[in-house]
Amino acid sequence: MAKQPNILFILSDDHAAHAISAYTDNGFGPRILHTPNLDRIADPKQGGVRADNCFCTNSICTPSRASILTGQHTHVCGVKTLADRLDNTHEPQVQKLLKNAGYRTSIFGKWHLGHGQNAQGVDSDPAGFDDWAVLPHQGLYYDPTFYVGSDKGRRGELHTQGYVTDIITDMASEWLDQWDEDYRQNDEPFFMCVHHKAPHREWEPGPMEKHLFEDQTMAQPQTLWDDYATRPAAASVRMRIDRDLLPKDVKGLPPRELEGRDLKQWYYDRYIKDYLRCCAGIDRNVGRLLDKLQEMGLAENTIVVYTSDQGFFLGDHGFYDKRLIYEHSLRMPLLMRLPNEFKAASHDAMVTNVDLAPTLLELVGLPVHEQMQGSSFAPMLKGDDEPQDWQQSIYYRYWMHGDRAHHVPAHYGVRTRTHKLTYYYCKALGCSGAGQINLDLAPHWELFDLTTDPNELRNIYGESGTETVTAELKTELR
Repeated sequence: MAKQPNILFILSDDHAAHAISAYTDNGFGPRILHTPNLDRIADPKQGGVRADNCFCTNSICTPSRASILTGQHTHVCGVKTLADRLDNTHEPQVQKLLKNAGYRTSIFGKWHLGHGQNAQGVDSDPAGFDDWAVLPHQGLYYDPTFYVGSDKGRRGELHTQGYVTDIITDMASEWLDQWDEDYRQNDEPFFMCVHHKAPHREWEPGPMEKHLFEDQTMAQPQTLWDDYATRPAAASVRMRIDRDLLPKDVKGLPPRELEGRDLKQWYYDRYIKDYLRCCAGIDRNVGRLLDKLQEMGLAENTIVVYTSDQGFFLGDHGFYDKRLIYEHSLRMPLLMRLPNEFKAASHDAMVTNVDLAPTLLELVGLPVHEQMQGSSFAPMLKGDDEPQDWQQSIYYRYWMHGDRAHHVPAHYGVRTRTHKLTYYYCKALGCSGAGQINLDLAPHWELFDLTTDPNELRNIYGESGTETVTAELKTELR
């Protein structure tokens, strides 16, 4: 590369990998949505790479976003639950490192790491960004308000009209025009974060997508009818489609005569259609940004990243939401592109959200901050083989025990290529927002053989023949 590449970092909220056709067309389940523009990022003919084993280390929005920016696990960067906030003086943060190296930096969309100062004087407005416009907390799908500011602090509020995914993309496009006018001639590269609210609950699609799938009956996931046998934690959570979704989630009440499987199918159809409509809106707007880069002559020297803060249950195990260590919640989509540089097409090395910041830094020729815990996988993007000493397992921990809305027990675990071991320790441990309700659940273990039971339906912990692998995985957890 003749000069440092730009970075366009697109982050959605709760976008499951199995709702992206670049994944489902390559062995990750049946296609439920065609995403032609996201697939463009993964196109190997254009320097695209699909990461097939990317996982989050804490499947909940605020902690995962903190890990992405800091390259640290959530207990190290101090953001373990939704009730925590990121101290904007915390080091390291990838945008600060890039800005210090001469990048023009910006973020538009969902921040969800806190706003302003709390009672302890911790300021959580975005830092290290030359320009920013972020949604307060979750923000609204329609006519959203944004907090706006710069590297000098917050300037005020901006009230907008329209659909949030379109508006965030408009902001990003307009900022690129301003960068082109003010900084391009000085060879000042950009790092622009486009953080979409969609497809987060309550799944309100945009006007261009709201009628998709109207006359279709949606295919059911294999585990929609899971009975949670051998898995008391899964049986206890409040994330079941037919029991815990609210009328505002499914935009109405079911017909009174429906019950049993028919009722569950009604809830599933209402939920999955709006979820996928939101995803289609993201895909359309990603296409707008890719076209913008092409029109501006920037596509060849811009790293494009598309990912989500975590995965999501799309009726899998009968659930919506995330939080649990199960595969559909744990797995993140990760598509990356840099023409003439990325050669891999796809790779199956085990990577996590903690590895993203170190990778971006190495890709632009900057040193990885010594306090980042993640490792750069940049060489693998360029076609190198997986290093012999690369991680062969990932660590996961969910801290927000017993929140009132979801009843998910606190747990930690380790996933290898073949097995997953989880300990549900079921204690709040004083974590912010945890322990809101008393879960009647004793601590227990789960073990899955992912080679014979990829859907994680049969807990084999304690069964004869599992002693060796259990001991090995427990050693990794120590």
